[in-house]
Amino acid sequence: MSKSIRRVEMAAAQAGLAIEVKRMGESTRTAEEAARQCGCEVNQIVKSLVFAGKSSGRLYLFLVSGGKKLDLQKASRLAGEALERADPRQVREETGFAIGGVSPLGHPDGVRRFADETLLEFDQVWAAAGAHDAVFAADPKALIAAAGAETADIAG
Repeated sequence: MSKSIRRVEMAAAQAGLAIEVKRMGESTRTAEEAARQCGCEVNQIVKSLVFAGKSSGRLYLFLVSGGKKLDLQKASRLAGEALERADPRQVREETGFAIGGVSPLGHPDGVRRFADETLLEFDQVWAAAGAHDAVFAADPKALIAAAGAETADIAG
């Protein structure tokens, strides 16, 4: 098992969130791929999007429903600065996750986290577990709490 997956499992356990990581055998990098693999609606997939502050370089994590897009203006207002897509190398170096396997859990304390309120419309959502083919299911309220995310209207 990869270090990233173990870190996700440990972060979940420390937050009191019981998860079972599933290796799907095929890519779950995109929301559409993940939904097919998990047998759920694309909106039940949690996209973990990492952006960087244009002036500070600080990383921000946005948890967005698979069928939605992050509203960059709303996200920038929450962050208090203009945002841009984070460089994949910076994401890997600072979070330990590679793009396509970024989990909502297991991030360093310096990464601020926000979750779109539309995730709360579901009884269960699926999120990346630290590898391109690893996922776990969770109650969205429990997942957002375990991630330490602030719920807000961030999707368009």
